[in-house]
Amino acid sequence: MRLFIEEAKEHLDTLENGLVDLKSTMKDPESVQEMFRAAHSVKGGAAMLSLDSIKTTAHRLEDCFKVLKDGPVKQVDQTAESLFLKGVDTLKDLIARLEGPFGLRNEEGEKLVQQVMPVFAQLETHLKNLAAGKVPAVATAGSRAPGAAPAAGAAPANFAGEVMVLLKEMLQVFKQKESAASRQELAAVCVRLYKLGAKFEPWQNLVKIARGAIVNPKNSYKVLAPLIIKELKDAGDLVQGGKVKTIAPSKNLLLLAAAPKPAEASATAAPAAAKPAALPAEPKAVVKLLLKTFNKKQLSEIAKLLVHALKSSS
Repeated sequence: MRLFIEEAKEHLDTLENGLVDLKSTMKDPESVQEMFRAAHSVKGGAAMLSLDSIKTTAHRLEDCFKVLKDGPVKQVDQTAESLFLKGVDTLKDLIARLEGPFGLRNEEGEKLVQQVMPVFAQLETHLKNLAAGKVPAVATAGSRAPGAAPAAGAAPANFAGEVMVLLKEMLQVFKQKESAASRQELAAVCVRLYKLGAKFEPWQNLVKIARGAIVNPKNSYKVLAPLIIKELKDAGDLVQGGKVKTIAPSKNLLLLAAAPKPAEASATAAPAAAKPAALPAEPKAVVKLLLKTFNKKQLSEIAKLLVHALKSSS
């Protein structure tokens, strides 16, 4: 169960990171395939552990990603992103409850599933309409050109305050040592900021650009922190004041986001090949060496291989 929860969290990160800028993700078939595999893996693990609500939710997500992977949908819009994120949010909620002190009760899991089923139905219909070139009026109204004023209404009463809460959280992570793990934490905060301004496309575009700058390991926290915190704080104030159309990233932020990212993939890859290390005989020493040598994702894979090997040898 612990292994499943840890793996599920990693798969959720994959899903959220891909969905934050789904339009860009769609340009890379392998990224879409990766999101499909993430949903499929959660579904399979949940089925093995008889976690029906998680299995059902992951299965519905898998079905929708399959439409993107195999179907004729070439372009997506903000409505598709928003609906996908609602589905992932439910899956995230279920995993969080499973990990909680009381576990995931069947009745609460079933209730969450029933609440999200209409979202998946709406998403599938919307994807079919996109594939056919017929976008519903609701989606058209919600898909504004960058810089356009928000439809019907202003920001939530405390939008700027909610932004500040997340920016304070981001600032604390910026104070940590630069690493792939802390950059992943910062990217996760960006996902939450993105969702917070779901109705405001200029705000979401700015968050996407900020996230692009953050995930580039060539950009230091000393450079990123003051620039990103200030721009997102100012943009939050503009949204609160009804001036969404004036939000625009600075040239410096655009430059940081546009920089090449060859090292991004290596941030989570295996450490550079080196001389094979001799494993100590003491199990605790082996654990310490593994923790020092491999990242969380790699350790998860090692654990799976060890379990498989033990089962095969018994």
